[in-house]
Amino acid sequence: MMSKPKLVAMLAYDGVNLIDVSGPLQTFQTAGRLAREAGLPPPYQLRTVSVAGGAVTTGPGLPILTEPLESLDDRPVDTLLVPGGSRDGQPLHEPALVAWLRRRGPEVRRPCSVCTGAFLLADAGLLDGRRATTHWDWAERLSARHPAVEVDPDPIFIKDGPVWTSAGVTAGIDLALALVEADLGHALAIATARQLVMFMKRPGGQSQFSVPLSAQCRTDGAFRDLHAWIAAHLHEDLRIERLAEQAGMSPRTFARLYVAKVGRTPAKTVQAMRLEAACNALERTNAPLKRIAADAGFGDEQTLRRVFQKQYGVNPTDYRARFSLHAELA
Repeated sequence: MMSKPKLVAMLAYDGVNLIDVSGPLQTFQTAGRLAREAGLPPPYQLRTVSVAGGAVTTGPGLPILTEPLESLDDRPVDTLLVPGGSRDGQPLHEPALVAWLRRRGPEVRRPCSVCTGAFLLADAGLLDGRRATTHWDWAERLSARHPAVEVDPDPIFIKDGPVWTSAGVTAGIDLALALVEADLGHALAIATARQLVMFMKRPGGQSQFSVPLSAQCRTDGAFRDLHAWIAAHLHEDLRIERLAEQAGMSPRTFARLYVAKVGRTPAKTVQAMRLEAACNALERTNAPLKRIAADAGFGDEQTLRRVFQKQYGVNPTDYRARFSLHAELA
């Protein structure tokens, strides 16, 4: 447990997404209140800062008051949150903030971004050689602008070393809850989520969107029928030869065209669809794990557990305990 308040600094700038700022800050504030009520020392000291300080106008037009960046000079920053925003529909470009991040970022224990805030971290070199995420609609632009960053548009949030990045909008709250859990434990994080009236506390590996839908959005329709067929045959042998036969191509041609059109291998699409099917079954049914594993195409319960642990950091039983609709109604 933490013995003294840790400084959590939220960066702000004109055009910043309001919920990217308010959501995480409210999460930390609520967690701090619950910690104090439980007799723990105050865990966090919250500061919202901008280049010059004073009023900053958020994207929706609501101003927020900030302290100047220089107020953090010579102060150890434990957690730094860089929210997203775009004034003109283009990737974020804030040279003064980037220069400050380049100088102070390496000293921060946990540099974090929400949504397009990842562009600022990347511009400062803090994401080079790391796996990161952002809002799915900005992922390709982030990857093009920073080829040294391994951009994964799927997860809600990613931790790579000390750096945390998250998807857009409400994913900032999921990120903050994960940070609270790392600091104060699972029970207090769940209590915080309950106070925030969150429907559930989502793990970082959970997808930003439906796998079949996202796969179809990435294509021009060439593999739409194949994706529908895969979803209906997850329990079968779906090696590349079978998929190529269904698509009416040779395995080599199919593999090459699929990666070019979809942006990932057929095997990764199949595994993602199987994971999504297993998640849906765990959330919506009381079926035993053995049956879920077979229906989703994992073969046996042990394989299902191994894949879940790798992807989500939890086993299927824990996932069901957190997200089952039956548990919510119990």
